[in-house]
Amino acid sequence: MAQLLKIQTSLFQNSGQSSQLADAFAATWLEKNPGARVITRDLAAEPIPHLDQDRFQAFTTPAEERTAEQKAVADFSQELIDEIKASDVLVLGIPMYNFSVPSTLSTYFDHIARAGISFRYTAEGPEGLLKGKKAVVFITRGGVYGEEHAQSAYVRQFLGFIGIHDVEIIHAEGLALNDESKQQALDSAREQIAQVA
Repeated sequence: MAQLLKIQTSLFQNSGQSSQLADAFAATWLEKNPGARVITRDLAAEPIPHLDQDRFQAFTTPAEERTAEQKAVADFSQELIDEIKASDVLVLGIPMYNFSVPSTLSTYFDHIARAGISFRYTAEGPEGLLKGKKAVVFITRGGVYGEEHAQSAYVRQFLGFIGIHDVEIIHAEGLALNDESKQQALDSAREQIAQVA
């Protein structure tokens, strides 16, 4: 069964523009993939704990030597990675906060970037291990910053680091400028959904 993993990061949860675009894509994808399923992870509703020294040590401690607390931490991280492994498509709804991604998404990335599990180091450099997947990213911004902004580059670089190189980023910018700019940006993004899905 085909599976889509939808990751929402807007602090407005389902009401956020990025979440609504991700929802629209998921609905269109389901229409084209009867019998498939969508899993949603809302990082605003259920934030991932920030990475601290104890959590990092849980990741690096050999499995057979972990305490019960460390095992719970590592198991939760593995659950997040397994969601990606089991999915054919990832859809991320990402607003711009202070010129970057929401901190909840950065924390999520911290938990799925695991040496030997989601990537490995080789003589030729790092190799992502979560291959064969497509990612569709909706980035919403109040202002206009362009497709080459560092926020977009960061998301693309991280996904590539874990092995996801088929990445489509759809920007909806100028949402805070005026009603006309907002409507045009959202309409353009929705038009692209039909093409990409």
